[in-house]
Amino acid sequence: MTKAFDTFRIKARLTGDLAALEELAYNLRWSWNPETIDLFRRLDSDLWNSTRHNPVKMLGNISQEKLSRAAGDDAFIALLNRVHKDLLDYFSSPNWFEAKYGKFESPKIAYFSMEYGLTECLPIYSGGLGVLSADHLKAASDLGLPLVGIGLLYQQGYFQQYLNADGWQQERYPFNDFYNLPIRLETDDSGNPILAEIQFPGRMVYCRIWRAQVGRVPLYLLDTNVPENNEADRKITYQLYGGDKENRLKQEMVLGIGGMRALRSLGLHVRVCHMNEGHAAFMAFERIRHRKEKNNMTTYEALQVVQSGTIFTTHTPVPAGIDQFEPSMVERYLGHYLAKAGIGNNEFLALGRRNPDDNTELFNMALFALRTTAFANGVSRLHGQVSRNMWHSIWPNIPPEEVPISHITNGIHTRSWISHEMLELFSRYLGPNWSRNPVDHTVWQRVEEIPDVELWRVHERRRDRLIAFTRKRLVEQLKSRGAGSWELDGAHEVLNPEALTIGFARRFATYKRATLLLKDPERLKRILTNPKQPIQFIFAGKAHPHDNGGKELIKELIHFTRDNGIRGHFVFLENYDLNVARYLVQGVDVWLNTPRRPLEASGTSGMKVIPNGGLNLSVLDGWWCEGYYPETGWSIGAGENYSDAEYQDEVESKALFDILENEMIPLYYERGRDDLPRKWIAKIKSSMMTLGPKFNTTRMVQEYAEQFYMKAHASWKDLSADDFARTRNLASWKKYILDHWNNVELTDARSDQKEGDVGIAIKIEAGVRLGGLKPEDVAVQICSGPIDPDNNIPGGSAENMSCKSKAEDGTYYYEGFIPCSESGLYGYSIRILPYHADMVDHFGLDLLRWINEKVREKPIQTQPIYQAL
Repeated sequence: MTKAFDTFRIKARLTGDLAALEELAYNLRWSWNPETIDLFRRLDSDLWNSTRHNPVKMLGNISQEKLSRAAGDDAFIALLNRVHKDLLDYFSSPNWFEAKYGKFESPKIAYFSMEYGLTECLPIYSGGLGVLSADHLKAASDLGLPLVGIGLLYQQGYFQQYLNADGWQQERYPFNDFYNLPIRLETDDSGNPILAEIQFPGRMVYCRIWRAQVGRVPLYLLDTNVPENNEADRKITYQLYGGDKENRLKQEMVLGIGGMRALRSLGLHVRVCHMNEGHAAFMAFERIRHRKEKNNMTTYEALQVVQSGTIFTTHTPVPAGIDQFEPSMVERYLGHYLAKAGIGNNEFLALGRRNPDDNTELFNMALFALRTTAFANGVSRLHGQVSRNMWHSIWPNIPPEEVPISHITNGIHTRSWISHEMLELFSRYLGPNWSRNPVDHTVWQRVEEIPDVELWRVHERRRDRLIAFTRKRLVEQLKSRGAGSWELDGAHEVLNPEALTIGFARRFATYKRATLLLKDPERLKRILTNPKQPIQFIFAGKAHPHDNGGKELIKELIHFTRDNGIRGHFVFLENYDLNVARYLVQGVDVWLNTPRRPLEASGTSGMKVIPNGGLNLSVLDGWWCEGYYPETGWSIGAGENYSDAEYQDEVESKALFDILENEMIPLYYERGRDDLPRKWIAKIKSSMMTLGPKFNTTRMVQEYAEQFYMKAHASWKDLSADDFARTRNLASWKKYILDHWNNVELTDARSDQKEGDVGIAIKIEAGVRLGGLKPEDVAVQICSGPIDPDNNIPGGSAENMSCKSKAEDGTYYYEGFIPCSESGLYGYSIRILPYHADMVDHFGLDLLRWINEKVREKPIQTQPIYQAL
């Protein structure tokens, strides 16, 4: 193949009024603005579809004749001007963040993620993590957060899926033409690409920086396929989740280290960084290295300030899902950085190990992230609990419920997922501005005012479109496989536009149990072939290229669809992407989700059917634990956990069939004289009103801002003042605490009351020896609450005690009160922990002493990492 000697670029020529098309095409706000999409469709609907809804490529391919015709079309120009003005008004309009926190002149928050599912024409995503990242940026834009995104730009992206004749998944990797995507290359004043540099063993790796503009928020994407790199390094960013472990490490260096350096090369100096999963954890190391070099800090001092301004969101409920690397590989790629920064290899590796002293233990990216952040969270209430239990061994002295990992439940960007027809209906009855504040419960209550017939007709139209789309897509699949005419004729007639339609679409991992329905194939066939109450299923999803277990599930489904009796009622759509997802969530009646609890961290696909009039049928896992009420959908089981997977599958498959046969299908086909399923519609309305204002990214991003971003920003601002004087003082104080904690002891605790009435407060007194520390260095707390049969205090509360006096022997005496609002048997215990006003995470040192805990004779060994640093 001939190598190019040089390159040049051809652009569409847009003059006069049409020049605004370029600005609209390069701002991805069009992906959640139906009027902008209508504008491009009106320009050339066939080209819009053939370019996979890519306005940049479309403008590059459209004929000059059509552009000239559009320029002379007064109606088109009027629409163009209106859409362009709407974009400008969006930029200048008041927003939530500025109203609450004031205006920031430059971005202060950087959001790091391995993937972003912004739109199908920018295929740099694989599934839920990328879609969530994209919806996070969109909501941040709507809310006006001073935030930028950081990611990678993949030359081949994630694979495109097709199935062979036996139903086995195959993968294609088409190349992305960056110059025909809605992204722009960042260049200097001379027009040369701005490069981020990362030191690799024996060489420098260079990254170009591309910008995707997401409303108000810029997303910077790094690309190593540049002439300055050798052939192997050019392929680092070829494929999302592609290659071997070593390439994954390289990608994560590019994302974390390269991402921070890219921001600096662009003149952006953020204070707060948010890792969306542990892939970006090397960002914290780069920040530590930079602070040491720029501000002449010790490693421990740099760690304090970096922790204060870093957030880590974990999405993984099992240790096996976390990236881990061989110590020798980490040393090979980061050793030169560590040597230059004056950090020992073992001290660095200890930050990513459960047992810091085990030199054979793998380097765990999630653990490294946890140890370099002050804020950590799971992505649903249940996942927060699972994460606290999973990482409890890192904080062994702390009760599991107090492990410093909170939760912020995921959401969806409602405007990106609601159908155009339902959007118009909501605007008519909820008011034109409902989508600007989708967290307002009072606005969602107006759903009750929508006439049943109008809501149902809109939903039916979307189901009709889904059926038409599915038939067309199925025909294309069969043609690509060389199917015969009888199969193609049958594909034109699959599915019934009036039948109860259930969707299942997601990543085909084995724990998601896509084939749970096939546990009883005969019962399933009976349900599918019932002529009086027809039901049908549409499946879609990809298995990871190396996940043969997931591929087997797809194959099993395909073989089932070929049964002559059910061929028209059970369909699998290939190459699941954002476009397929939109058709599904906007058109199905029910969204099915069957994960093996508690392995679904959150899941967001089921949230997307809520504003579109779909209902959820799911195992009580992830977000559905918070979303399920009998009036909003159906639950498979009652939240049980099983040790026997086969038994779990048997029980839950039967429960699923029972719901289908005894509840869901009868309710759907219960019709009055007007042929409306009014009880079903009432359930739709209840789901919308109850779940709509909660499970959206507006609420989610507001919570990130309030609970994490602004606290981290304030902490960084305080610690960086006066050349980081408070940082140095905090680090010095922590070392002093570590050196003297061994002498701290709770000597006694007592209460004169053994019984009391509801509403009183029980007084508790405690004696404390501080051994060189002062009362202001510690917090003495009462932990109290009703006790269980084992004398434990589940879900108790902690109350600070006050220092009242000091005895001649040096003992300090504290007192506090236990509020008793309910009757029963209560218990309490006393604990002491370090306290400093500048500490964001007061459990960070893992120094906690309980009453009756003996003082150690040897120096404490709970913090060898921090002592070494």
